[in-house]
Amino acid sequence: EISSSVFFNFLEKSKIKYIGTCNELEAAYAADGYARMKGIGAVSTTYNVGELSAMNGVAGAWAEMVPVVKLTGCPATPHFKKGTLLHHTLGDYEAALKMFKRITVDAEILLDIEKAPEQVDRILTNCLRHSRPVYIGIPSDLVKRMVPKPKQPFKKPEREHSNPQALKEAVSEVMGMLKAAKAPMMIPGVELHRFNLVEMWQGLLETSGLPYATMMLSKSILSEDHPQFIGLYSGARSREGVRKPVEDSDCVLIFGEMLTDFNTGGFSAALKPDRCVSVMRDSVQVSHHVYHEVYIWDFIQALHEEMVASAYKPSLAEPITPAYLTCVHRATHRKQTMFQVDGSKQLTQHRFFERIANFLKPTDIVLAETGSAMFAVAETMMPHGAKFVAQIFYGSIGYTTGAALGTAIAEKDKRTVLFIGDGSFQVTVQGLSTMIKEGVKPVIFLINNDGYTIERVIVDHPYNDVQPWKYAQLVEAFGGGKGIKVSNEGELEKALEVANTATELTFIEAVFDRWDCNESLKAAGRQMAISNELLEKEGEAEAVQQN
Repeated sequence: EISSSVFFNFLEKSKIKYIGTCNELEAAYAADGYARMKGIGAVSTTYNVGELSAMNGVAGAWAEMVPVVKLTGCPATPHFKKGTLLHHTLGDYEAALKMFKRITVDAEILLDIEKAPEQVDRILTNCLRHSRPVYIGIPSDLVKRMVPKPKQPFKKPEREHSNPQALKEAVSEVMGMLKAAKAPMMIPGVELHRFNLVEMWQGLLETSGLPYATMMLSKSILSEDHPQFIGLYSGARSREGVRKPVEDSDCVLIFGEMLTDFNTGGFSAALKPDRCVSVMRDSVQVSHHVYHEVYIWDFIQALHEEMVASAYKPSLAEPITPAYLTCVHRATHRKQTMFQVDGSKQLTQHRFFERIANFLKPTDIVLAETGSAMFAVAETMMPHGAKFVAQIFYGSIGYTTGAALGTAIAEKDKRTVLFIGDGSFQVTVQGLSTMIKEGVKPVIFLINNDGYTIERVIVDHPYNDVQPWKYAQLVEAFGGGKGIKVSNEGELEKALEVANTATELTFIEAVFDRWDCNESLKAAGRQMAISNELLEKEGEAEAVQQN
């Protein structure tokens, strides 16, 4: 903690703002949320006891390709040499470093002052180049030491260049597939966002004239009112108007997406490999063969240029039906679907999210916690310019409380809106205190369905229960904000009016039946129960499905 204190003293004199959180895990989640908005984030903790608390947050950033710099204040260098039995240590002074090496793209403890500038530049370069977390340990006796002047100023790393012949062959083969196809389409992925390629890909998309669908990881990569967007694809759990065009396509171009269980509807995606092109960061797979040393940015640019040069026009068998014409939950611009309030009607998640679709504003940053909130928000159409954030792949419950702090600090001119279940909220509730301390003003919806519904739909036992808290009163306990509890549509409407005019954090506890969740989550629970042999009696999965 001595090293961290000295470091923070220097930080106060810099242009970097220090945000103190209640615990290290919250700080790591906040750095992740901040990085998703700004392109890089940083979290600093003390040695071992602090950094190991933050490790789960860094692991999530690794899994989801988020560039977070993990800084650790370490003991003085003589202790590393002598192996002193100092407090906070584990005997092996590099134990934590070894652990972090498994979840970072580069990791180093700066033990040599002469090498430090070169090491820091290399680590930051790798963080940005690979969009992955990195680790830097700073011994307490080196914090105040002057380092040699770097040989050159730090520059944002340039993108790697593809093998020209491999790139040419890959583009030629893919163009041949596109020209022969009768129903080609695209699926953009998370790598487009992580490597700042969304605008480049959008140019390709609009030149091509092809329809596209997103998976959960890439939801809202472009505004969801885009005329070529047909909806969210999640395998067998998709709406028929999305599932059929994707799975019947004779040429699916997938750009930088991870085919995880939640992305593919529990691996139910019926994508035929011989009809797919998968463009990842440094390779292009066409059917069953791979072009190595072909980078996604070069491929997008080269394919776009070839489309323009050849005046490519798709011969689509069916016209594109945009998602905003068919989505169950519609955005605010769909005036004919304005929500009609039934004042005394008990809240249900279906009606709640229909209302939320009209509550969300353009440019909102919408976070959804793993669980019933994530599945429901994923199926809610975002208004123009709104962004969706969730930890779809890693799925650490409680992530979004800290991440919402990070997004709210990163984008102070935009509104952060968080949806989180009661079980997950209990894991990271202290984040609410930090939000109030920092003066950020998110709107938080606490989905109170009496425990871990995402677990109940798999198998229901008392270990899915949580102690019921008086959630709406927590903002008062933490010293600020407005807390409101609602259980019917009339109360919800009044609470939304407060949220729309609030000048402080607004916390809305919405009470639902414990089995109330959307059909996608029920289907996911049934699939997980079957695949993990958790069905305890015949028909249990069907009973869960009907609840």
